[in-house]
Amino acid sequence: MISKIIASQKITAVEELLDKYEKIVIVTHVSPDGDAIGSSLGLYHYLNDLGNNVNVIVPNSFPDFLKWIPGAKEILDYEKYPEFAQKLIAEAELIFCLDFNIPKRAFHLGPLIEASKAKKVLIDHHPEPSDFCDVMISYPEISSTSELIFRLICRMGDFEAMSYESATAIYTGMMTDTGAFTYNSNSAEIYYIIGELLKKGINKDQIYSNVYHNYSEDRYRMLGFTLSEKMKIYPEYRTALIWLTNEEQNKFHVKKGDTEGFANLPLNIKGIIFSVFIREDNEMIKISFRSQETFPSNKFAAQCYNGGGHLNAAGGEFYGTMDEAIAIFENALPEYADLLKKK
Repeated sequence: MISKIIASQKITAVEELLDKYEKIVIVTHVSPDGDAIGSSLGLYHYLNDLGNNVNVIVPNSFPDFLKWIPGAKEILDYEKYPEFAQKLIAEAELIFCLDFNIPKRAFHLGPLIEASKAKKVLIDHHPEPSDFCDVMISYPEISSTSELIFRLICRMGDFEAMSYESATAIYTGMMTDTGAFTYNSNSAEIYYIIGELLKKGINKDQIYSNVYHNYSEDRYRMLGFTLSEKMKIYPEYRTALIWLTNEEQNKFHVKKGDTEGFANLPLNIKGIIFSVFIREDNEMIKISFRSQETFPSNKFAAQCYNGGGHLNAAGGEFYGTMDEAIAIFENALPEYADLLKKK
């Protein structure tokens, strides 16, 4: 058995909304990752099987290595079909907001969500959510939003009704948001949940292969270039930095998701506990932070790049030049010397 993390009144509130409304839209954050897509499709299959009219809308495209997940072809990309997406949100009676804690993380969809008269349910595991939904299922201590979807379905008494498709999506989200269960995954209950998902017939080995053995040759050549030519080590701070410009990415014909996981790699170096990946993304710069032990990557992200996230995994954004973004990072490191240096 797993503990009843989600408060009973929140379970009841969701049940009452599902009893009342059938026109449902599921939305998630910009540049959707495995947990965003996994939780959205896990919930989509469950609600669809109940007979609801359900649509999943994402702010922009998601990586090819997630497009095998059952139901992925049904996802609506706002950037490709903005008018249709606007229509669906305007007509929705109930909106589920998954894997983001503030409306701006949904990018184009944020203002539409806030303007909608539909009832809204937040299901998320990021800290400090804003109060923009009628029901707030927010538990930062949980490893992934996909895990929360599993817990919600079970608490509503519908585990037996959970389909293979829903279970596959949920497992994918849990797996990707923990780096294949290598971080933020030290709870015994996670592995109990995996056991329950296996009972639904999922093939966890094939899921792993679908996600992590599905990259392009260009992606690996870019990875080699990045680690060889674009990595700087700060041994006194047990920190590593990697960075890529638009020009460098274009040289390797970068596609959505091709840099997924880059931020984690320097943590494989002995002694490194903080890794930062800075990359140009058209007109802006995106920064990914990963850390080990108790170093607060989310605090660093918030201070330097108006970002946030979890203790060991966070992100931020910057509008300026690559040199400026790197300078901000390097100038901030000494402020965290006491936390970074080996005791």
